[in-house]
Amino acid sequence: MAFSESRSDTVPVQLPNGSLVKVEVAQGGREDVGFDVKSFKGVTDAIEGVAEAITASLQKVSPSKASVKFGLEIQVEQGSLIAAIVRGTGKTNLEVTLEWEQPKKSEKS
Repeated sequence: MAFSESRSDTVPVQLPNGSLVKVEVAQGGREDVGFDVKSFKGVTDAIEGVAEAITASLQKVSPSKASVKFGLEIQVEQGSLIAAIVRGTGKTNLEVTLEWEQPKKSEKS
């Protein structure tokens, strides 16, 4: 008997700083994660890249305040940790909230 399962897969997305982020999409497969110690730099670089990309957009529209919240799932690809941006589900390993606020203009006396 065949079951129709909802599966997901991820696709790589290169951020402006060169970091790779995997974005979750429908259908999928799995990769063996192994048990050796991995560097977290790939994940922190991905968060930095997401923040840089969002900041560039915010500078164009110049809101007085903005907040962006997203979830990351940590995955292993070619032996390195990477961050996958995921939908708001129980799969999230990290929840990141980024906030920007324009400085208030000082009044001159």
